[in-house]
Amino acid sequence: MALQSPEPFLQLSNVNVARGENIVLHDIHLSVNAGEHIAILGPNGCGKSTLIKTITCECYPIVQPETHVSIFGRSRWDLTELKKRLGVVSAELPGKQTLSTTGRDAVLTGFFSSSTLWPNLTVTDEMRARADEIIALIDAEPFRDKLVGHMSAGQQRRIMIGRALVASSQMLLLDEPSNALDIAAQQELRHLLRRLAQQGTGILLITHHVSDIIPEIDRILMMKDGRIVADGSRTELLTERSLSDLFRTEVHLTEKDGFHHAW
Repeated sequence: MALQSPEPFLQLSNVNVARGENIVLHDIHLSVNAGEHIAILGPNGCGKSTLIKTITCECYPIVQPETHVSIFGRSRWDLTELKKRLGVVSAELPGKQTLSTTGRDAVLTGFFSSSTLWPNLTVTDEMRARADEIIALIDAEPFRDKLVGHMSAGQQRRIMIGRALVASSQMLLLDEPSNALDIAAQQELRHLLRRLAQQGTGILLITHHVSDIIPEIDRILMMKDGRIVADGSRTELLTERSLSDLFRTEVHLTEKDGFHHAW
């Protein structure tokens, strides 16, 4: 019996994206299968976050005949429906409305792509059961009834990951997830991402911190000046030479327990 090919999650061909008057993504070609574990690595300002916004349809490519964008096999999406299949965790901390919401309710907002549980939203028993399942998965029971605004940055980030996962756990996109976290919270975040990856959740991690790249991530994309300049295995690309070229400075690298650390 022949093995089935993995379902394609993302296909980008000849994609150029402008922000204002400037083209910030140039000739992007990228194919990602559902369930893959990938890190997109590059210096600040290289276009990583714009690429995420293109994947989530917040930014649109310049219209050209050769341009092609397909997400889960479709070129057009209702954004509310897309967010149910694609969990996104941004680098920013939660907004004002979410800060006055409990952890459990903040997770439930993932079903509606809303900032809080507005009165017009109907939460079913099945949704509550799923939220409790996710809260257990992310080890957030101790602060499920705590207001998000009263949580530490690490607890907030954990709740936002739960929010991204609750409607679907097919693919998780994380944009600089360790920003604003102290050392202990960074370690907790990496342990959580490892567990999710081992359970089959696809991960697309945007970062400029090499230490954020968990051992389960086996494919590295490198971006510079709005272009993907390398796409290969972690063994091939997580080297002092490749990182020095990417960040335009001398980089030294160590490895311990599957994690790399650069300075």
